[in-house]
Amino acid sequence: MADEIKQWEYRVQTIGGMLGTKDELIQETLDEWGADGWEAVNVYTPSGSGKVTIVAKRPLTERARRMRTMPQV
Repeated sequence: MADEIKQWEYRVQTIGGMLGTKDELIQETLDEWGADGWEAVNVYTPSGSGKVTIVAKRPLTERARRMRTMPQV
């Protein structure tokens, strides 16, 4: 039996402000996402912004796949 190719869903969010991003906000966001099954794969600061962008992924479930194919109202 052939192995199925793993499919992922991704999430990207930029947090913080021009004066920077507190470590507590970064940790709170990562903890919240982790509880929902998201795994951070990249965290970076866009040049000169003081903000932090988090990129995360988790396995694409059948439910999430169906939700993506439903018409938007």
